[in-house]
Amino acid sequence: MKEQTTVSRNFKIITLLLTAIGAVTIILGLITDRQTTWANYLIVNYYFLSLAMGGAFFFVIQSISQSGWSSAFKRVSEAMMSYIPFAALFFLLLWFGMKDLYQWTHKEAVALDPILQHKSVFMNIPFFFARMVIYFSLWIVFVWKLRQISLQDDKADPSDSDGIMVLFGKTELYSKIFIFILAVTLSLSAIDWIMSLDVRWYSTIFALKNLVAAFLHGVSILTLIVFILYKRGYFPFLNEYHLHDFARYLFMLSIVWGYFWFAQFMIIWYGNIPEETAYYSVRWQAGWKILFFAEIGLNWFIPFMVLLPVKTSRNMTVITVVIIFLIIGQYIDLFVQVIPGTTGALKFGWISAGTFIGYAGLFALVVATTLSKAKIIPFNHPYLDESLNHKF
Repeated sequence: MKEQTTVSRNFKIITLLLTAIGAVTIILGLITDRQTTWANYLIVNYYFLSLAMGGAFFFVIQSISQSGWSSAFKRVSEAMMSYIPFAALFFLLLWFGMKDLYQWTHKEAVALDPILQHKSVFMNIPFFFARMVIYFSLWIVFVWKLRQISLQDDKADPSDSDGIMVLFGKTELYSKIFIFILAVTLSLSAIDWIMSLDVRWYSTIFALKNLVAAFLHGVSILTLIVFILYKRGYFPFLNEYHLHDFARYLFMLSIVWGYFWFAQFMIIWYGNIPEETAYYSVRWQAGWKILFFAEIGLNWFIPFMVLLPVKTSRNMTVITVVIIFLIIGQYIDLFVQVIPGTTGALKFGWISAGTFIGYAGLFALVVATTLSKAKIIPFNHPYLDESLNHKF
């Protein structure tokens, strides 16, 4: 069994080239079309942060529940979490694009609108970034601490079962604290960074929907990484029961995501309150309606229908296809959330493509590099045997 991954020279070159394409795209975009560039910058930043946060959710839930089947794959979630400090830097750079994105940053608009004046106590640039710093500081501290405990576990003497269980207990303790911090801060960040684009609109379900979306799509990418590593000779013990459990996560989370999506839309539609329906009236017009239905189709209907049978939920190829749909679905979800409140232009151009490619390259490089810095299998994990010999 291969114990540690390596990052090949070709992989580094490809991912750095993709990252460079993204950087050039952003620079040229800021010169030619600032608002479109900043809107796409926000989309992809939130997109890849949500994947990292989804990996964090998976990690802490497995730790709290003392899950055995997933213990062999914990390093993948750790690698995904390592992207969060990079996301922090990129989100702080939003300082330079605030006026291109958020209407509430324009003093003249606030002066003429009582609603914006009422919200100005909370929605103002200094407090906006103060909250951002708090969110990322908490996330980075806990991710760093959990990673350090995990690495200490590798160095522990396998015969020292008491010491190993102490580290296991620490992981569980910090995970119990972290999961509440994640739930609260990620929900608040969705309100700050995304919902405030449509500053006059509000929804009490919006933050929960985005929270579940992060978990769903984070697990989908985690599963895809496990599959890729398996094809490269790692995780040779991966069997149909592991596949079934990964598929059940995707199946279950897609249902929860679909529930929140429908509940938000149905309540607003049925209530027919102008302050709330304004959000959907824009997204129910012309070409937006296609994306409106594509969003629910890709993120709920396809995963639900395809992964419902046991046979398909134990087929790696089928699960991989579902994940590809989810990757597209997450982008459409965020595109529909961000663009109508910023540029309002329904188009996917070179700025959108180049920015996404750049961040995808960087995310892949960060995850692969982190994976290569520790053993791919946590050999001292007390439940490792259960994962290596997993059966129902």
